[in-house]
Amino acid sequence: MTGRSFRMRRVRRLVPGARGAARGDRRRTQPKVVALGGGRGLSASLAALRRITGDLTAVVTVADDGGSSGRLRDELGVLPPGDLRKALAALCGDDDWGQTWARVIQHRFESHGDMHGHAVGNLLIVALWEQLGDPVQALDLVGKLLGAHGRVLPMSAVPLELQALVRGHDPAEPDAVTTVRGQATVALTPGEVQSVHVVPEDPPAVPEAVEAVLDADWVVLGPGSWFSSVIPHLLVPELLDALQETKARRVLSLNLAPQPGETEGFSPQRHLEVLARHAPKLALDVVLADEAAVPDRESLCDAAKRLGGTVELAPVAAQGSSATHDPELLAAAYDRIFRMHGRIGPWR
Repeated sequence: MTGRSFRMRRVRRLVPGARGAARGDRRRTQPKVVALGGGRGLSASLAALRRITGDLTAVVTVADDGGSSGRLRDELGVLPPGDLRKALAALCGDDDWGQTWARVIQHRFESHGDMHGHAVGNLLIVALWEQLGDPVQALDLVGKLLGAHGRVLPMSAVPLELQALVRGHDPAEPDAVTTVRGQATVALTPGEVQSVHVVPEDPPAVPEAVEAVLDADWVVLGPGSWFSSVIPHLLVPELLDALQETKARRVLSLNLAPQPGETEGFSPQRHLEVLARHAPKLALDVVLADEAAVPDRESLCDAAKRLGGTVELAPVAAQGSSATHDPELLAAAYDRIFRMHGRIGPWR
């Protein structure tokens, strides 16, 4: 995106009537936000972000190979729908319609046959993919049915296989480095994950996802499984280019606790160091963390500074849980960051 096109886009935000009357007033009062991730981490972020903006896009990993998603992927050759379904459920409203549909699409069948374990939403998404032949159009249609407060997009147009180099995967050989294949396996692998990559190595990004990142005011990366949900976005070249070139501010939202297996024993600052190894040119503006999850604030601030960012500490954990984000508290933290850190658009 050229400097001139960006300036023109900004002018259109500032000039009354530059957008349609029905949506222009609303869009000019809130930020355009793109959230990247997968699984429960992305769902937590979306449940918070939909409370503070109506201009929200989720860009979701497509490397899942376990459970219902893995079975549908293997049998039909489709993108794994599970993380896309979870994102749509997180965007459902808090009214009866939204919560009813959120429960329906998350419902899993229990049987002694082939339907056991399949989620209703997975089947609905795949059915529309087959009917329409367009993954983005189908997801938009599901979102419309649910009354979703935002849009859900896959990060790549093809299903990906995640592979990790793991030191000490075999306890009998603690110094040996082994290649571990499959997102479900990587997420729970014993040993220390050194790096991850995807197959195919140069996957095509979904154009709408790239466009959303380039046109955003804020991009939010994380929280979520670091190697299997967060970093994979940096392994899609066109998407990484967009993340590096966008004029949007970038927020990295850290997990509340290390994930058993995948990031066991990781400090908050080590999460940043791992991210930087996979995308050395990616700069950050803000790193969001829960103060209770940061034993060494100075080291985290130093790590954030090396990536061009500052640290914001806020209470974002749910009461009674040290590993689950509270959507209201997380929304308040995001809202404060959007207000205080270099607003691009006049959404307040």
